[in-house]
Amino acid sequence: MRLTTKGRYAVTSMLDLALHQDGGPIPLSRISARQDISLSYLEQLFAQLRRQGLVQSVRGPGGGYHLGKDAELINIAAVIEAVNETTDATRCRGAGDCQKGETCLTHYLWTDLSDQIHDFLGTITLADLVARQEVRDIACRQGNRLDSEQQTSIIHVSNHVSNVNI
Repeated sequence: MRLTTKGRYAVTSMLDLALHQDGGPIPLSRISARQDISLSYLEQLFAQLRRQGLVQSVRGPGGGYHLGKDAELINIAAVIEAVNETTDATRCRGAGDCQKGETCLTHYLWTDLSDQIHDFLGTITLADLVARQEVRDIACRQGNRLDSEQQTSIIHVSNHVSNVNI
């Protein structure tokens, strides 16, 4: 099984949203900066997540996104499926035509593995991940890094402005 970047980014961005939404709607630019994911890519992912009801958008100043349901009700398998990804470990994508149009010798092994992975990810919710101390520690570190980078950027702009002759 290979979880693509699309599926990983969807899970990562949804977890970021779950961790930070207490402060109100989260702009995608904040998720982009914290998680180092392209803003345009996030926009595409969130369009899919919104269509599946996993997120809701708030327009206007102070707008952004928040979870469409309680974090306890959003499991990781649903996030992956919402962006049209799969946990399928078969070479044939479950079609059973893996070997010259017929089922290969290990097809059912990989199908069973796919089912196990899906079932496992279906038992883990965003709330479960938010509750993990190591996840909260990483989120705190990412927030501190982002704040530090913004402060450095403000200092550079201030220095540049003060050096400009008017």
